[in-house]
Amino acid sequence: MCGIVGYVGSQDSLGVLLGGLKRQEYRGYDSAGVAVLSNEGELVMAKKAGKLQMLMDNLTAHPLASGHTGIGHTRWATHGAPIDVNAHPHLADDGRLALIHNGIVENFYEIKAELTARGHEFVSETDTEVAAVLLADNYAETGDLRTAFARTVNRLEGAFTLLAMHANEPHLIVAARHNSPLVIGFGDGENFLGSDVAAFVEFTHRAAAVGQNQIVAITPDSVSVTTFAGEPVVPEEFDIEWDASASEKGGWPSFMAKEISENPDAVANTIRGRIHDGMVVVPEIDAFGPDFLSGVSRIILLACGTASYAGLVGSYAIEKWAGIPVDVQLSHEFRYRDPVITPSTLVISISQSGETMDTLMAVRYASERGAKTISICNTQGATIPRESDAVVYTHAGPEVAVASTKAFVAQITALYLIGLHIARVRDTVPEALLQHSAQELSDLPAKLAEVLSVGDEIRTLAKWMSDSQAVLFLGRNVGFPIALEGALKLKELAYIHAEGFAAGELKHGPIALIDHGQPVFVIVPSPRNSAEMHSKVISNIQEIRARGARVIAIAEAGDAAVLPFADEVIRIPLAGPLFEPILAVVPLQIFAMELADAKGLDVDQPRNLAKSVTVE
Repeated sequence: MCGIVGYVGSQDSLGVLLGGLKRQEYRGYDSAGVAVLSNEGELVMAKKAGKLQMLMDNLTAHPLASGHTGIGHTRWATHGAPIDVNAHPHLADDGRLALIHNGIVENFYEIKAELTARGHEFVSETDTEVAAVLLADNYAETGDLRTAFARTVNRLEGAFTLLAMHANEPHLIVAARHNSPLVIGFGDGENFLGSDVAAFVEFTHRAAAVGQNQIVAITPDSVSVTTFAGEPVVPEEFDIEWDASASEKGGWPSFMAKEISENPDAVANTIRGRIHDGMVVVPEIDAFGPDFLSGVSRIILLACGTASYAGLVGSYAIEKWAGIPVDVQLSHEFRYRDPVITPSTLVISISQSGETMDTLMAVRYASERGAKTISICNTQGATIPRESDAVVYTHAGPEVAVASTKAFVAQITALYLIGLHIARVRDTVPEALLQHSAQELSDLPAKLAEVLSVGDEIRTLAKWMSDSQAVLFLGRNVGFPIALEGALKLKELAYIHAEGFAAGELKHGPIALIDHGQPVFVIVPSPRNSAEMHSKVISNIQEIRARGARVIAIAEAGDAAVLPFADEVIRIPLAGPLFEPILAVVPLQIFAMELADAKGLDVDQPRNLAKSVTVE
């Protein structure tokens, strides 16, 4: 989850490192640190617990010497509390070697015991310092950083990306990747490393992903990649599709506010190039061929958190259109339940970063058992897409706020595209319905832009609810996953109890939670297309109103039947039943943001969370 950046070149490395850390702080903000090889050949370091600004303030008060080689780190704590001494980088070899780490070294205790027995001492509680001391121990034997580094990473178990440098070899950074992300940035007389391309997008758009169990060595003029066994590798280069300005606030009060405003663009970019002559065609999955898609007997959607709720929404649509049973499974549970997988099983993973460790391991498990795999992802060069048989990129642009917004609507859109593509290949629904659904997708960006206008109304609502201790969310059918997502956003951002329920489940237990004044959001289905469900949801509203609940309804424009029973009504534009959830979730995103803001909380960096979960 931590953010890593490395630089060798002619620029002052500190500026490059801090810029890279700022653009990656969503990966972890428990502490931050940098190490620089100064122009005088000395390794200098600064690190500080807390957000990156704490480190920057410290560097203003106590500047580091200038240098052209350096590494930087922003931390999400695993081993050891988020205090100064546990922050990265960690030093060894009498302060001449610096190392940073993203992941978990699972056999650190065993290695630490061996090193302690040989007389080495430790100052932190981290597994990372163990790796640094082990590297120093190997360097003392070999005198060569590349050789010592290869020996070190072959000893480690778990998940790790490591970057290291040594004062004796001042224009060299070595790095390794095992079950944790790492990308290379190629420059002119300079080269970069990072957890993702945000680390260096300000300076270059040329990048390559480092593969599993590979070692990288960068100097100002060279990049070499080998396997852990020492075999040379030629990395596959790609162009970064966005620039540094896309990861800046651009005048918005928060990244989350900016990214909610980008919901229309996220959907438009996901659709672009995938509707031809009024029909959905997803070229990326054409490689499977009609025979395989026609013979798919089961689809499994793998995801965690917000992405799993996108999967739940998508499952309704895919089953309806393609006529294939769809299971949505949490990635971290999937491979431990001995799932039934056959050659006719299609596994679709959903991950904004493409590095979610639970999902990656589930995809590998499915592939090993013969399933075809598709990745829905927003990040070029990420691991899950590279290890899948096909990838459908959402092209939503960088999402910096930790709580996902535009990625969620883009993921649902991608699932709908896949569902309509498979339905067309299998000929399971009339062509007119396929064309109508493609048009519904095309209309979504404009409708999402219209939904964004409810911001002022929701801001007022959030202010009077800022002292709420619990909020409930109800929905039926495709509205149920939206209720779950609305509750998750509130938990993530406002730190209050929030639960999402299937509305029909209410009287089977959860209605006991209803007390006088209890706020309840209700996702109301359309009375035009879902009359039976609409009447049942109205009945649910009456049941909770009778027990004192305060009801906030998310309902389509013109729905008059809801007015007598709701305390507040937030309107969304008219859309087909399967397309309503993409519109209905936006007011809930805005509400969670505004309520957190009303409580004085940081909506971009909520406590205990990080954007990309790269450890199990």
